[in-house]
Amino acid sequence: MPQEQYTHHRSTMPSSEGPQVYKVGIYGWRKRCLYFFVLLLMILILVNLAMTIWILKVMNFTIDGMGNLRITEKGLKLEGDSEFLQPLYAKEIQSRPGNALYFKSARNVTVNILNEQTKVLTRLITGPKAVEAYGKKFEVKTVSGKLLFSADSNEVVVGAERLRVLGAEGTVFPKSIETPNVRADPFKELRLESPTRSLVMEAPKGVEINAEAGNMEATCRTELRLESKDGEIKLDAAKIKLPRLPHGSYTPTGTRQKVFEICVCANGRLFLSQAGTGSTCQINTSVCL
Repeated sequence: MPQEQYTHHRSTMPSSEGPQVYKVGIYGWRKRCLYFFVLLLMILILVNLAMTIWILKVMNFTIDGMGNLRITEKGLKLEGDSEFLQPLYAKEIQSRPGNALYFKSARNVTVNILNEQTKVLTRLITGPKAVEAYGKKFEVKTVSGKLLFSADSNEVVVGAERLRVLGAEGTVFPKSIETPNVRADPFKELRLESPTRSLVMEAPKGVEINAEAGNMEATCRTELRLESKDGEIKLDAAKIKLPRLPHGSYTPTGTRQKVFEICVCANGRLFLSQAGTGSTCQINTSVCL
């Protein structure tokens, strides 16, 4: 009770200092810092806006796309040269109508065909030194679909009507070759040559060699063999010459003639013997030794 009376008495006493006023807000150095940060923020916003407008202007941003890139109903359209620093994934790449499509690279261009498990099935690598193709089969066809060239692990097929080799050294076959016809271009020579080994021509029904507009020459270092197992060897010509056949010996007392007969030794060797009234082959058998 005494405490309450004291409090009431104190509150009813008149104040000589007057009502106290409390200021609300930021004053002093805090206010100056706030204005500085607001000004700095406005400057950054203006600079950012100016940079954004400059980038849009330089990159040529439009409603249809950016720079040489245009967005169309069919997809993306690139005009001019384009550079891709990362892998490009696309369903289809086409050039503009009437223009070529170029792929340029400082090292190589690689095209991979993948399956559903992302395993490489076919690969084409075009590098500075070679063009490499990896796959089960390689084919080259005409526009109509005719096969021109085919290669796989078993065989190589040339489907063109004529195979022409323009190299000065011709064509080298380390093993055998099977063909129904070998001929040269018109007015050109045909040479079948084996520099260090033998040359064998075989056919189940015969081998025919024709030179309709020139000479035919067969040359070897050791021996030339014409063999027919079941038939005959026929030399059909207006003139048949054997200029280097050895001559058999003859007696000096006999009359020399310009007529000779061809004799055959038991080993198959041929030689010339001076003709007489009878056969002189038995006399000149020294050639067969």
